[in-house]
Amino acid sequence: MAATADLATIPVIDIAPFRRGEAGAATVVRAVESACRDTGFFLVTGHGVSPEATSHVYSLARAFFDLPEDYKRAYGRGTDVMGGMAFSPLAEEALAATLGIATPGDYKESLNFGPRLAGGTWADKPDGLKSAFLAYFGEMETLARTLRGVFCQAIGLADDHFEKDFTQHLSALRVINYPEQTVDPLPGQMRAGVHTDYGFMTILRSEASSGGLQVQRRDGEWLDAPNVEGAYVVNIGDAFMRWTNAAWVSTPHRVANPPSQSGGSSRRQSIPFFLNPNADTLIACLPQFEGPGRPAKYEPITYADYIALKTSQAFKR
Repeated sequence: MAATADLATIPVIDIAPFRRGEAGAATVVRAVESACRDTGFFLVTGHGVSPEATSHVYSLARAFFDLPEDYKRAYGRGTDVMGGMAFSPLAEEALAATLGIATPGDYKESLNFGPRLAGGTWADKPDGLKSAFLAYFGEMETLARTLRGVFCQAIGLADDHFEKDFTQHLSALRVINYPEQTVDPLPGQMRAGVHTDYGFMTILRSEASSGGLQVQRRDGEWLDAPNVEGAYVVNIGDAFMRWTNAAWVSTPHRVANPPSQSGGSSRRQSIPFFLNPNADTLIACLPQFEGPGRPAKYEPITYADYIALKTSQAFKR
């Protein structure tokens, strides 16, 4: 089904009133709650993220992706460094496999980092790559804390209800390079196959290009996610959906291939921040979403067990 852009379906929400404690904060909460129930996706402006930190990590990651393949594969391939760099070469990951769909590997490569995640040695080129990742990770932690407060108010919880679950969080920052497609993709191959995200939520810095993020509505229609200068795309992940008994939806999405002979550059780079709770956090239905006629849909599971299952599916060959 052809994708169509629809700003009314994927709303843009200015969260500055909530972040600053100003009049209009309650309107922000209502808008976010509606988006989480309807599509699980929304865009945020007024977020306070440093544009300098954003452009710095973007530029240095791009410089790394432009290095020779042999150099890139010499770094970030181990698991002996806590907080190390992890490099995933082109077509190594197949995200659709997490939904039981067999496809060729996704047409992308990525750099990944999490302070509490195992990786390999950081590359020595370009200079400052690690510090740029650390700075941007901190910006995302601040924004994520604000959004958790919005979610808590929308549900009717104390603003700090989830904070105990993020004291040693397993969040991950990823920069993804979608190269120019100089040859036709393999049958069934996409830039990123259809999938849902595993964790609490994802905060994405994206860019306009042909072959971009598409979101599947509940009626099955695919929508192009709008690109708004300076905004971030936010979506609910599987873990949070389980907490809400599927009242808030973790929506399937994908990154489409650029149209053949589209003209101009189709290279694309995105920066998702995957907010994940502590390893021992028990993901179980919140009382607000369970009751007579609304039994819990999912068995409780620790986040460590859930993420291990989904990761093994994505990288299985």
